[in-house]
Amino acid sequence: YLIRSTVKMKFGVLSFSFVLILELTFGTFLVEKNNLKVTSPDSIKGVYECAIGNFGIPKYGGTLVGTVVYPMSNHKGCKSFSEFGVSFKSSPGSLPTFLLIDRGDCYFALKAWNAQQAGAAAILVSDNKLEPLITMDTPEEDTANADYLEKINIPSALISKSLGDSIKSAISDGNMVNMKLDWTESVPHPDERVEYELWTDSNDECGKKCDTQIEFLRNFKGAAQILEKGGYTQFTPHFITWYCPKAFMLSRQCKSQCINHGRYCAPDPEQDFTRGYDGKDVVVQNLRHACVFRVVNETGKAWKWWDYATDFSVRCPMKYNKYTSECADEVIKSLGIDLEKVYLCMGDTEGDVENPVLKAEQESQVGKGSRGDVTILPTLVVNNRQYRGKLEKGAVLKAICAGFQESTEPAICLTEDQNTNECLENNGGCWQDRAANITACLDTFRGRLCECPTVQGVKFVGDGYTHCKASGALRCGINNGGCWRETRGGYTYSACTDDHSSVCKCPPGFKGDGVKSCEDVDECKEKLACQCPECKCKNTWGSYECTCRKGLFYLRELDTCIGAFGAVKLGWSFVLILLLALTAATLSGYAIYKYRIRHYMDSEIRSIMAQYMPLDSQPNNTETHMDF
Repeated sequence: YLIRSTVKMKFGVLSFSFVLILELTFGTFLVEKNNLKVTSPDSIKGVYECAIGNFGIPKYGGTLVGTVVYPMSNHKGCKSFSEFGVSFKSSPGSLPTFLLIDRGDCYFALKAWNAQQAGAAAILVSDNKLEPLITMDTPEEDTANADYLEKINIPSALISKSLGDSIKSAISDGNMVNMKLDWTESVPHPDERVEYELWTDSNDECGKKCDTQIEFLRNFKGAAQILEKGGYTQFTPHFITWYCPKAFMLSRQCKSQCINHGRYCAPDPEQDFTRGYDGKDVVVQNLRHACVFRVVNETGKAWKWWDYATDFSVRCPMKYNKYTSECADEVIKSLGIDLEKVYLCMGDTEGDVENPVLKAEQESQVGKGSRGDVTILPTLVVNNRQYRGKLEKGAVLKAICAGFQESTEPAICLTEDQNTNECLENNGGCWQDRAANITACLDTFRGRLCECPTVQGVKFVGDGYTHCKASGALRCGINNGGCWRETRGGYTYSACTDDHSSVCKCPPGFKGDGVKSCEDVDECKEKLACQCPECKCKNTWGSYECTCRKGLFYLRELDTCIGAFGAVKLGWSFVLILLLALTAATLSGYAIYKYRIRHYMDSEIRSIMAQYMPLDSQPNNTETHMDF
């Protein structure tokens, strides 16, 4: 595709058309889409594609459910609906209104503004011819009063003519058409880091769009730097340049709007070659912006680019004739950025040579993969998908937050103005332990997840909806691991044990499920202990007391009573056998000990004697060797 920007310069009755051609020979412009699901009536139920409008605020990462209304009059929405006494504001308890409007006769953005003014929650524009979906863009400022553009907040979508006709037919038949607009997959969200790029321009004299760009840079700087410093995002600024056709290479126009012999050009800021700054001034400043980013990015402080871009826009505006290299250098030095490295990066802007930085920028303009060519300024690309909508802090942040893998979003994405915390109402339908103030509800940008948590190093396991149970070591420190626990009379018993299981088991002396209850076992009544003839049993909570008749005391290990002087009341035969066993064991141990001592002494004596005289066990050696 060839994108032409014609700028006319008058010489008396003559005019000269300066053509700048964007080098996108093999590129394509991709229409960014989201899904539309018709839920009723059955005759048109299904999922359809629609094109996201490049104005308003798409609900990236979210959905919107509503009822479609086709107006009785003002079908194209080019007039204010107040003139017809019509309001589309939904009443309390009813679904939001999606206003269906026909394409034609006025700007898309004006249709959206009139729909918003009438109370619609979203606008659907039905195409008026059979063709592939296109992107609805904002009008040029010099052809329309664009004051309303920045006030459009509702999402917009272009639908095909066939779908529009089907919806209108269903409504005329008396059917209620309900649908869901879905932006959850409009931005890829593969992992915990978002890559985004902003295609912008240092030119501040292009009217409303330039003012919007500068305002966005200033307002978004804080959020951008938080995301970049935290390692949540990888940001890259880009700048569009054109090349001058060979036929005009030596013309005054090419020389004033281009650098490096027509290789890199920008339109005249004022669209008037006779006054103000030239396009080449813009190219040089864009190159400087790009090199500032490269230098700060190499130092691991990419977020400082936002300081430079905003400070430059404040300190070096065109209207005060400060759009100069000298002013830019002062900004660079004030921020502690290496000025020498910046100029080394910029290279020679006058010579007939390629500039590696600007060459890379031109190549990046061509769409690759799921991203189309960059042909609109400004353009934001999030995870290689072009953003559509208003260039405003809240809207852009919503799109960036939609690019994070679910549950990995930074805190800035979960603020009230960006996200509705579904866990605040009925705990999101997830499990919770009110006593320990623990919940399985995890608020994310895209909604809520019911996921058993990890608290103080203790992992809870379960389905997250109906139950979660603490597991592993230290689990008893969190609400006693969800197990039974009770204290009476200064004694505390627990069904939780600090091991790697998640089982609740009643302690000895109790019986029960270990979770809700453990009941005392009556050892006396169930004859589990204290059963000797001389024993007297008394049950206690969690244990028992066993006493003997006068002159005896109880031995719990043997569950018997022992005499006061050690005579065990077990019968003389048992005592005799026990004494004989102990005697035999003692004698055997002594014999083994004597044998080992004697064997050790013999080996020591033999070792000592072997050092002084040959023993019989050693071979005789009668040979003698003498060395001379």
